[in-house]
Amino acid sequence: MANPLRIGFLGAGLSATYHSKSLHRSGALVTRAGVFDPDIQRAADFAAASGHTVLDNEDEVIDTCDALYICTWTSEHPRQLAKALAAGRHVFCEKPLATTLHEAERMATLARSAGLTHQVGLSLRYSPAYLWAKHLLYMPDSGAVMSVIFRDDQLSPVQGHDESAWRGDKALAGTGTLLAHSIHDVDMLRYFVGEVASVSASTASFHGIDGTEDVAAATLTFTNGAIGTLNSVWHDNLARPSLRRVELFCQRRYVVIEGDDWDGPVSWTDADGTSGSLCGDDLETAVAPLRTRCPNPDGAFIESAINNEPAYPDLTVAVAAHRIVESMYLSANQGGAPMPVHRER
Repeated sequence: MANPLRIGFLGAGLSATYHSKSLHRSGALVTRAGVFDPDIQRAADFAAASGHTVLDNEDEVIDTCDALYICTWTSEHPRQLAKALAAGRHVFCEKPLATTLHEAERMATLARSAGLTHQVGLSLRYSPAYLWAKHLLYMPDSGAVMSVIFRDDQLSPVQGHDESAWRGDKALAGTGTLLAHSIHDVDMLRYFVGEVASVSASTASFHGIDGTEDVAAATLTFTNGAIGTLNSVWHDNLARPSLRRVELFCQRRYVVIEGDDWDGPVSWTDADGTSGSLCGDDLETAVAPLRTRCPNPDGAFIESAINNEPAYPDLTVAVAAHRIVESMYLSANQGGAPMPVHRER
């Protein structure tokens, strides 16, 4: 039987708490090692809840773990990932990878060269709702995927409601809703439909925070001929939860994901008039035969690291989403002019 993997955390905020709880639910074979956060009280609260030990700096955490979770603000990711890989540590890095495409590409190159397990927090690739929707899209009777409409609205994190006010500092976060949040959505658009050939985008800022857009709208043209739209909004409506709605149009099937990102429901209507809908436990049961690895993304990371195998999704997958986002920003900066999306160089 394999020995437990010693797990360290850099950052002790919302993302770290999510992954710590997810590790617990997964039953992964781990030992809770060190945690460091510049906010000493936050680190102490995290340690008390999770069983980790508060350490004085990030070097101590890296020295005393086998696998490292990087859950700090975005600008710190490249430096911390490079340090962890140099020390021979497996790495789980939260998204987005970096504030710039160049840094994200460099991170992926380092991770591939290191020969260590690396995974990124694009968790929707494990969602039963999104797995089932993709299954429906590519059943033979669906026909070709023609169009996708993707809407994502979230309570603005820059107001500090979810303790992520740092997202309003472009030096730490880079930009706003498109990079910080909708990189999930861009990844799912590519996951559902395929590679993106070109984009046209516009952004706006209603909160007036320098360099931090809170609205982004984009049109995507896919290499297979399909067309998609993305609308991403950070709002201040405290009465409304953060929600996604995804509509997928095939030649002979319509699929919609709404409600919860994980539990659905996912509903569909076919050209012959039949329809269906799945959510919750029924949805999980339906997707179980489609899974090829642990259904919990954190459990899957630990399994991969213990076996020294590639994880999913890795940094290369994340860079593909970064390239699309970069083209969207370039388009927005040029008044919505169409921009090509370049593949890996």
